[in-house]
Amino acid sequence: VQLQASGGGLVQSGGSLRLSCAVTGFSLESYGIGWFRQAAGKGREGIACNEPRNLISHYADSVKDRFTISRDNDRNTIYLQMNSLKPEDTAVYYCATDFWRRCSSLATDFAQVGQGTLVTVSS
Repeated sequence: VQLQASGGGLVQSGGSLRLSCAVTGFSLESYGIGWFRQAAGKGREGIACNEPRNLISHYADSVKDRFTISRDNDRNTIYLQMNSLKPEDTAVYYCATDFWRRCSSLATDFAQVGQGTLVTVSS
């Protein structure tokens, strides 16, 4: 089982990035997926979650209307489209999965977690 995140980098405030997370070892269809982030010196923040069968997505207030979580079950890949980025979005971003997980609470205790990709937003 492996989750490989990519797509992070340096972007100016107001810019966009799309993070990807390639999943190997199991099929995503019956898994809840999520992204959380951790800024330097701070704890984890759950920011986006999508329930199994792609039925419902939830977002933290801090990213709502700017970020979009999605999945491609055929490619077994998770995405996070990030628009209108702000300096306070600077953090290491992690993708995560858990079997049949509901995600209304945006908790970050997923069973499988990727290695993280750094996003830096300059002002």
